[in-house]
Amino acid sequence: MTTTIKVTDELRDRLKAQAAQAGRTLGAHLAALADMEERRQRLAAVKAALARTSDEDAASHSAETREWETTELSDARE
Repeated sequence: MTTTIKVTDELRDRLKAQAAQAGRTLGAHLAALADMEERRQRLAAVKAALARTSDEDAASHSAETREWETTELSDARE
């Protein structure tokens, strides 16, 4: 299914040029732009969550991460 969106001629031309440069159709380019924006929003949410993390929780996470990174698979079988 297709639909029509209203954009200025200037914006349409910019998007078409960007799509052509990337070797994509305009639809594929718009999908890529939407994907990039969703990723940007997810990363912004992670950044905001990290900013709200207390120093105590961050230290606890770091310690647990170090412990997991040094755990050998053989330790899990015991």
